[in-house]
Amino acid sequence: MAVDAHALLDVALAEAEAGLSEGGIPIGAALFAADGTLLGRGRNRRVQDDDPTIHAETAAFRAAGRRRDYTSTIMVTTLSPCWYCSGLVRQFGIGSVIIGEAVTFYGGHDWLADNGASVTVLDDPRCVALMTRFIDDSPQLWDEDIGIAPATDHLR
Repeated sequence: MAVDAHALLDVALAEAEAGLSEGGIPIGAALFAADGTLLGRGRNRRVQDDDPTIHAETAAFRAAGRRRDYTSTIMVTTLSPCWYCSGLVRQFGIGSVIIGEAVTFYGGHDWLADNGASVTVLDDPRCVALMTRFIDDSPQLWDEDIGIAPATDHLR
């Protein structure tokens, strides 16, 4: 049975929109079984929980609970995964990654593909619009999320 990547993305996108409505960073993710059964979903909660480790992919992964094997699972995320989240996918051998967009941020998905994960980039216009709007409205928060340190006068 083939899964509908766009239908899976809808779950992650709903999480991203919920995160934005909470004042957070609008990135959502979900982990699915190979047959499309939802295992866990989550959103970036760095702002809401004051915890820099709660990215969307880690929240979805935690919500899915323990599994003996992740090779047949599908991580769906609204944005190309950063190196931290790419490391999670690699560490646990998640077999497939579906990415909503890699226009506003190009993370570690090439590395994942080079190391055996099946990677599909949808470049969904809803995901692009959501992140573009957020980056325009909250550039400092975005820079913090992706690890860009603020410039300081004594370093210039």
